[in-house]
Amino acid sequence: MGACSSCCADRNRNGLYEPLLQENEREAVADLLQYLENRTETNFFEGDPLRALSTLAFSDNVDLQRSAALAFAEITEKDVRNVNRDTLEPVLFLLQSHDVEVQRAASAALGNLAVNTDNKLLIVKLGGLEPLIRQMLSPNVEVQCNAVGCITNLATHDENKTKIAKSGALVNLTRLARSKDMRVQRNATGALLNMTHSDENRQQLVNAGAIPVLVSLLSSPDTDVQYYCTTALSNIAVDAANRKKLAQTETKLVNSLIGLMDSTSLKVECQAALALRNLASDEKYQLEIVRSRGLPPLLRLLQSTFLPLILSSVACIRNISIHPLNESPIIDAGFLEPLIELLAYDENEEIQCHAISTLRNLAASSERNKKAIVEAGAVERVCALVLKVPLSVQSEMTACVAVLALSDDLKPRLLQLRALEVLIPLTDSSSVEVQGNSAAAIGNLSSKVQDYQPFIDVWDHPLGGLHGYLSRFLESVDTTFQHIAIWTIVQFLEGGDTDLIDLITRSPEIIPAVRRLTQSLESSSQQMDENGMMNDESEIVGLARRVVSMLELTN
Repeated sequence: MGACSSCCADRNRNGLYEPLLQENEREAVADLLQYLENRTETNFFEGDPLRALSTLAFSDNVDLQRSAALAFAEITEKDVRNVNRDTLEPVLFLLQSHDVEVQRAASAALGNLAVNTDNKLLIVKLGGLEPLIRQMLSPNVEVQCNAVGCITNLATHDENKTKIAKSGALVNLTRLARSKDMRVQRNATGALLNMTHSDENRQQLVNAGAIPVLVSLLSSPDTDVQYYCTTALSNIAVDAANRKKLAQTETKLVNSLIGLMDSTSLKVECQAALALRNLASDEKYQLEIVRSRGLPPLLRLLQSTFLPLILSSVACIRNISIHPLNESPIIDAGFLEPLIELLAYDENEEIQCHAISTLRNLAASSERNKKAIVEAGAVERVCALVLKVPLSVQSEMTACVAVLALSDDLKPRLLQLRALEVLIPLTDSSSVEVQGNSAAAIGNLSSKVQDYQPFIDVWDHPLGGLHGYLSRFLESVDTTFQHIAIWTIVQFLEGGDTDLIDLITRSPEIIPAVRRLTQSLESSSQQMDENGMMNDESEIVGLARRVVSMLELTN
């Protein structure tokens, strides 16, 4: 605050103000000098100190306005608190001055005050946006920088975002993002980022022409600018319409983001992977990322020890793995073992979910890939972990096993790995999804196997065994569960293992439940059949009748 105190003190001592100042202004100058000498013990936001500052601020004398603005700037740099309109009004008045020095200091003070949450709202309520927007057009770089910095702070409050978007500020911010001054560019891109957190505001940004500016600045030498632009584009890419626009107009975007995954800045690497993840919600980008050699940097990030990098890269590879044409390239690039390792990453269940979901995607359409996943040790790891992980991870793990169990060649291996011993308890999970996935996996394993001994071994245990699971599902009110259970029993009967058939036949719960299904669902299924439709209930009745018929033939 040296500049402010010397301004008041020197001119006062030299008599420069004496003929020009009003009496109240002279008193305010003297009082302010005294308060500044004891600034550590003075609250400038109320009482006499604020009155002295306000008197100088509302003066017609530009020198006094400069002193007030400089004082506000220095005071607020060290002391930011919740203030009322009595404090903000003189600062906002100074903001409208035609003097560049007053503008510069006043906008700096307002930017400092805008760090406080309540102040953000009050500044906008009192009309602070209009003079800030005007100052963004100032030819003075310092004024531009401070005005944009203040807008950046104001835009962190959700209630202000829509008002800023509708104020016309976005066009100015987009223009200033191209400024040759790095401080202005940094503040402008930071403000644009803060405006990308809602659908409406993202659309306003797109309309203001922000996309090509943000994409061009991905090559900025400044890591903060890179971070702001990458994160803003990541948020913009959440919307399908914006992804379509990006695909049509920004042909270098994917290559730029892939390049940023090799940045020296961890936060830039992380946001680049997240931006690619959002883009990879669309089929076009899923293929383009792989074709543009995006897999090697993603694999490197996946093997990082930094949690945000792991999370962003595994989320990205999960989306990329959705496309069938990407399954083999991902496996061939060496992702299997790192993904299997991440299944045990108990610090973050989202990472576990993305990892197992990726493995399930990779297994979706190729026998070769299913075999590679099993040979890499995925099933052993799942069996060791699935009873201990959170429900969301259990759901993904059981779904993955169900997909792998579709392979006739791999069923003996899955049964040998004792998959049934973990699947059966999960059919009684508190999660409907886990129950259904586990039952589906058991059903898939039951079809077309040569040796049914693994099923016989778990007939009564663990936790009621296969017998308990089938009984519960047959009695369930959920027709999907009924269907899985009755279909699985058909597979067992068609398998022809006499010992297993004997266990089913002697069950006091299974056969009566099957007979009840034929009776309780018959009328509703007949009604649907009359309309020419084959619904779940009619199919269940058909399977139940088939079970009864097959058992009668065996007796």
